[in-house]
Amino acid sequence: MADEGEQMHMEHQSNAGKWILTILAILFVAASGYAHWMTHETIQKLNSDLSGSQSQVKELMNRMQTQESQEDALREKVGLTKQELAQRVAELRAQQKAAESRLEKEQKAQISAVTGDIAGVKTDVGGVKTDVASTKADLEATKAKLASTIGDLGVQSGLIAHTAGDLEILKHKGDRNYYEFTLLKGAKPQPVSTVSLQLKKADVKKGKFTMNVTSDDKTIEKKDRNISEPIQFYSGRDHMLFELVVWTVDKNKATGYLSTPKGAPVPVTAN
Repeated sequence: MADEGEQMHMEHQSNAGKWILTILAILFVAASGYAHWMTHETIQKLNSDLSGSQSQVKELMNRMQTQESQEDALREKVGLTKQELAQRVAELRAQQKAAESRLEKEQKAQISAVTGDIAGVKTDVGGVKTDVASTKADLEATKAKLASTIGDLGVQSGLIAHTAGDLEILKHKGDRNYYEFTLLKGAKPQPVSTVSLQLKKADVKKGKFTMNVTSDDKTIEKKDRNISEPIQFYSGRDHMLFELVVWTVDKNKATGYLSTPKGAPVPVTAN
């Protein structure tokens, strides 16, 4: 009985060992299969990554080639631009030099013209100074010739002008109103200011004349008067003193002027 128990025990151990070996074999096979699968997956992934890297490298190389081509084109374009720029700079320098030369010539011409003008102005100023001095001297001489005297009514007259030049001096003084006239013998009465004058007689040899003066509807005969003699009469509502002077007498003509006070009426003229 003991032997049978021992034999059964040994068979039991043998069966257990077989199962253990079988399980270990199964585990080994499973582990080997899993390892093989993992290795395959890793290899696939590496191959995929390698293909992607190769594609990226290829794309990068293409980009580099494209960039190099663009750089070459840009370099060529920049080279042409530099050449054109150098040519343009040379042209601009030539134009600037020509403009400076032309401007210099124009400035010299203008300076010469201005210098000539200044010289002319100096000459003109000198002439004007001379003319002013001469005019002043003539004015002083004229003033010396102008003198007041007693008129034919016994009234002190103003300054008497003996010539047209003297009359201009009196006009500029502005003390009275002055009206020049030329009378023809035998003509109708001629309006002068607010009165009328008529030459009746002229004696060249004696320097005398006879004249009718019409004022305020009254006619007064001034007979046998002398050249440069103040002929006086009153006129107007305010009884103002008018004076006339004849400075030249010809055979049939007499010239002179009429002077009236500043406040005297002025003749009406047609517009």
